[in-house]
Amino acid sequence: AKSWEEFTQIYSRLIRAMARKSGLSEAEAQDVEQETLLSVAKTIHRFESNPERGTFKSWLFNLIRWRIANQYKRRDPAGDAAAPPPSAEDRTSTAERVPSPENLDAEWEEEWRKNLFETALTRIGRRAKAKHLQIFDLYARRQWPAGKVARELEVSRMQVYLVAHRLTKLVRREVEYLRRNLE
Repeated sequence: AKSWEEFTQIYSRLIRAMARKSGLSEAEAQDVEQETLLSVAKTIHRFESNPERGTFKSWLFNLIRWRIANQYKRRDPAGDAAAPPPSAEDRTSTAERVPSPENLDAEWEEEWRKNLFETALTRIGRRAKAKHLQIFDLYARRQWPAGKVARELEVSRMQVYLVAHRLTKLVRREVEYLRRNLE
């Protein structure tokens, strides 16, 4: 149960992001997430980690693509009167929102990298002090000047630099660990 919970924490965000980038609504993206996770749960025992047959990352990407395609097949081209009206965000032309096939792989790689980073940060966040995470977020992620971070959080500039340096090292190590173990 614990490993499944960790799996869903790692991959749910990635699955939803790919579904949204493919032009699906938030509700449809959530359906893709649930259906993909269910499919993984049912078929993971058949997956073989074999470079000649493909990586886990490729296998998961295919599962996600199939679930996205299923969502498009479910749409009624004439419009379903019983369906709720689309939100303003969902009214964007599908053709404008769906990545072209040649860009879908690039989108996947981009989302995969983001997900590795966010997962690494979450894992490190369990071990780091809250104030250190806040310093890292403001200085390294939001790129606030060190002086502004120091003033806002009532710490020295040296502490900002030191915390950012240490957490950057930890994040890099964690991303590498995740890359080796998740791909």
